[in-house]
Amino acid sequence: MTAIQLTPQDTVERGLELAATEGADGCVIIVTETSSANLRWANNTLTTNGSMRGSQVTVIATVGAGEGTATGVIGRSLVTDVSLPELIAAAVSTARDAAPAEDARPLVEGAVSDSWADEPAETSVTVYEKFAPALGESLRRATAEGRWLFGFADHEVVTVYVGSSAGLRIRQALPRGFVSATGKSGDRVQSAWAGAATRDFSDIDPLALDAELVRRLGWAQRTVAVEPGRHATVLPPAAVADLTTYLFWELDGRSAFEGRSAFAKASGGSRVGEALTPHAVQLRSDPALPGLETFPFVVAQTSGDSASVFDNGLTLSATDWIRSGKLETLMTSRHTAELIGAPAAAPAIDNYALSVDGATGTTDDLVAGLDDGLLLTCLWYIRMVDPQTLLVTGLTRDGVYRVQNGEVVGAVNNFRFNESPVDLLSRFSQAGATVPSFSREWGDEFSRTATPPLLVPDFNMSSVSQAS
Repeated sequence: MTAIQLTPQDTVERGLELAATEGADGCVIIVTETSSANLRWANNTLTTNGSMRGSQVTVIATVGAGEGTATGVIGRSLVTDVSLPELIAAAVSTARDAAPAEDARPLVEGAVSDSWADEPAETSVTVYEKFAPALGESLRRATAEGRWLFGFADHEVVTVYVGSSAGLRIRQALPRGFVSATGKSGDRVQSAWAGAATRDFSDIDPLALDAELVRRLGWAQRTVAVEPGRHATVLPPAAVADLTTYLFWELDGRSAFEGRSAFAKASGGSRVGEALTPHAVQLRSDPALPGLETFPFVVAQTSGDSASVFDNGLTLSATDWIRSGKLETLMTSRHTAELIGAPAAAPAIDNYALSVDGATGTTDDLVAGLDDGLLLTCLWYIRMVDPQTLLVTGLTRDGVYRVQNGEVVGAVNNFRFNESPVDLLSRFSQAGATVPSFSREWGDEFSRTATPPLLVPDFNMSSVSQAS
């Protein structure tokens, strides 16, 4: 018998029927269809381009009721009419063998969304219709000027279908794209990086990115040795996103409640309601943030500290994590909200905007006002050192520059740094306007961010690094 690839809707409906036949008391089925297209270039030449499709089905089966409810979660790619019964049976069997789930709650009820019957959305290399010719021109310019360009552009559209035995039938298609580009001097000794996130590549100009790489490589024609220590440092929005994203991921209610994070009180409980910074800092997520739109409902394929498979389909709304410098909300599922005494669940949202009230100006403006210090363009290999203080370590890469009397005067050696993003929120001395940003370290998986440039008077460059 020839296996047939089912539509997402048929996968959900047949899967729910099979789950009931297998004896499941409840079931959630998530179908994720991904369409992507990419471009790669190296040594001033476009090397590859292509399109891909992917499909993933996650089955969450529940057995029992109330506090005795157990779950079985099984996920597979490329599920057909032949393999679907096996997948459902495996999920139900896993649930029967599992202990009761502590996060068990009634499945989220809902109606059928207007777009439920629609096919998965797709992208293709045509998304680069305007981007590719300009990229070609930048590659030609680099060759003529004796420098080298390397980079990667990716665009994907993820379409998610969520259906449940509680009547939920929702569908959402979401685009996402980014470009990451590196420029090198003709002798390949000096390098610089620039990147940007986008929804459709209509707002990214490869020539502007190339112009920024040229500017930074120009700065690097002179090199200056700088000793490690605490330096006045300008962080552009990309570098601020490198650090803020780590902070954002640590805003977990359960970890704080159990004393495992920087957002825990030493005396017990969380720091919600406590001032983290004297500055008027806002950290906010909203599924409808212009240009950073994301899924407006929970999609949870596993349960964790602040996520629960029982919350699939739960509506997400605008949430202030930090308001006027005060910790306002921590991420929680319905279960962890009850556990820590939060007024309502606040699930994670796949975007954020960090801003400082009244802040204006750009990275260049902050540099122009700096008498003596550094411009740090991007970070990488960021890892946790101490979760209690959110102390992280990492390396600088592809462009650290010396600033004197408001001007960049040369490139400096790379460093290892040790800093806490929480501390930085209280220690920065100046901020610029918030703009869409792209993290060098995390942007390929979390790109819906907006951040300001910051001036930190005492950024801790703990040692010199040989990274390049």
